[in-house]
Amino acid sequence: MNMSKSICIVVSDYYKKISNGLELGATKFCDQNSIFYEKFYVPGALEIGPAIKFISETKHNFDGFVALGCVIRGETSHFDIVINESARAITNLSLDYSLIIGNGILTVENKQQAIERSNNNQNNKGYHAALASSKLIDFKGNI
Repeated sequence: MNMSKSICIVVSDYYKKISNGLELGATKFCDQNSIFYEKFYVPGALEIGPAIKFISETKHNFDGFVALGCVIRGETSHFDIVINESARAITNLSLDYSLIIGNGILTVENKQQAIERSNNNQNNKGYHAALASSKLIDFKGNI
């Protein structure tokens, strides 16, 4: 198998069932496209950005990253803080360090929406985040 690309998948396992579905989607895409991947796990969505930075600074040499997790709206403003700060961290890493990151962090109103986006079907956002990372790897390689 020719593994011409390598992707690091960073998974927040706060909502384990949802994260597992997203992870399966991302690994399915990688397997279907002969992409080497390695997985790392963090406690929550806010830890994904720092984890990607730590990994990118180690001996690991990945072409791209996939950020996977889920944030479900609750009764407080914590939801807004988590979604804004996790998105900001990913965007800043992409822009400041030229890292390719497919963002598969779900930001949903309820658990049903999360389940619908993490099921093993064409709507799986983990699959789409890996696809986005792969396409950006190709884009970067062609400029």
